[in-house]
Amino acid sequence: MPGERALRVVIVGAGFGGLAAAIELRRHGFTDVTVLERAPGIGGTWHYNDYPGCACDVPSHLYSFSFAQRRHWSRICSPQAEILRYLEEVAQAEGIAGLVRHGVDVASCRWDDELLEWTVAAADGRSWRADACVIATGQLQQPAIPSVEGLDEFAGASFHSARWDHEYDLAGKRVAVIGTGASAVQFVPEIAKQVVRLYVFQRTGNWFLPRRNRAYPAAVRAAIRYVPGVQAFRRRFIYYYAETLTMMIRNPRTVGQIGRLRSALFMRWQLRDPEVRRKAWPQYTFGCKRVLFSSHYLPALQRPNVELVTEPIARFVGPGVVTADGVLREVDCVIWGTGFRTTEFMFPMEITGTGGRTLRAEWAGGAHAHLGVCVPGFPSLFLMYGPNTNTSGGSIVFYEEAQAAYIRQALETMRSRHAGSISVSPDVEAASDREVQAAFDGTAWTQCDSWYRDDRGRIVANWPGYMTQYAERLRVLDADEFEFAPPRGPTLEES
Repeated sequence: MPGERALRVVIVGAGFGGLAAAIELRRHGFTDVTVLERAPGIGGTWHYNDYPGCACDVPSHLYSFSFAQRRHWSRICSPQAEILRYLEEVAQAEGIAGLVRHGVDVASCRWDDELLEWTVAAADGRSWRADACVIATGQLQQPAIPSVEGLDEFAGASFHSARWDHEYDLAGKRVAVIGTGASAVQFVPEIAKQVVRLYVFQRTGNWFLPRRNRAYPAAVRAAIRYVPGVQAFRRRFIYYYAETLTMMIRNPRTVGQIGRLRSALFMRWQLRDPEVRRKAWPQYTFGCKRVLFSSHYLPALQRPNVELVTEPIARFVGPGVVTADGVLREVDCVIWGTGFRTTEFMFPMEITGTGGRTLRAEWAGGAHAHLGVCVPGFPSLFLMYGPNTNTSGGSIVFYEEAQAAYIRQALETMRSRHAGSISVSPDVEAASDREVQAAFDGTAWTQCDSWYRDDRGRIVANWPGYMTQYAERLRVLDADEFEFAPPRGPTLEES
């Protein structure tokens, strides 16, 4: 619009969230947008995670942008390479691929109270100045490897599933997999076919629901691609199916019992070996941890070359892993399937706001943000996939589209008011945080320890409600919930 200044926006991260923000802003007239990405390609977690069997556990008709619906997915839950290719195609089609600066490891974002701008600095010394900054690093981008005694003494190979060593040949090897979360559930059945011996070290069991994830038959593919309405129906059906899973988690004593029964019947049918069944069976409320979808993992645990180990790991020694009962299992390779440092969000990146306050200090008592997007004291800073925006039943892409539109509205409001910055009111953010935390009461999420909690036990990862509720909360930005700073005065060079 005439008279409105062009805002400079820097987005950190080129996964689904960062791309969603860039597309939304460019579609609405924000021309000065730069996306900084550490990796040599776009994709975020889908760039780094390429282990055998890697796929999304959310159906692709929902785990995709609403404005870029693909009609030729190969199966209900697409493999990593297909998702990455989809993102690359969308970035090209939307004209934002050229906005991405690759190989930029952002070390800090610092707000200048006088200039009313952010300085985004990379570890190699490069920097960018911006009127607004969007942190889109997400929750699943920093691999977690626990500290275990003697790890440095282990003589074999080791790597995390999110940094898979494709040069290492697993054929004929003795392998230890540590961790049994969503990634391990996918790669264990694949590598069990190659290795001579596989030890799967489990801390807690998982609740499972079936999913074979076979390739679509030709007739189904043709119907989705060519019959009007089929694609839209599938997306809507999957949406409400996902909401029913959230309903089960929110109501563990009623609807949740249906989910538990279905899962128990499926697991009992798959776990024919009574000893493996005893070890693998979860001892916590259905839905407290992420419910996993696989029809291949539990049978893999019953292969003659696989052992499920539930004794805690005591230490590593040169030849292998020693458990608390004193048993040494000699292995050639250790694969960490221990997930991510989800509660650390963008850290160790340093974020400094008004008056020199740091986000690390602000979150010392637990991460929090208004609707997972805005933190008081950090003007014109926005988070994608921030605190309390993860989903146990739905699609994070749906959440990120809502966040991108909300951020765009905030910047439009700032621009139309000729403001120097926009910042959520501390009272508004505190009230919304209390509301979010109170909404967990009585849900399955509160009934065990999980990666959704930080070290203090506060649930900082998940949204406590439904996708529908979250989207409605972000549908229209309420300007009264924000504080606007006047524009900065001209400098000597500008006057």
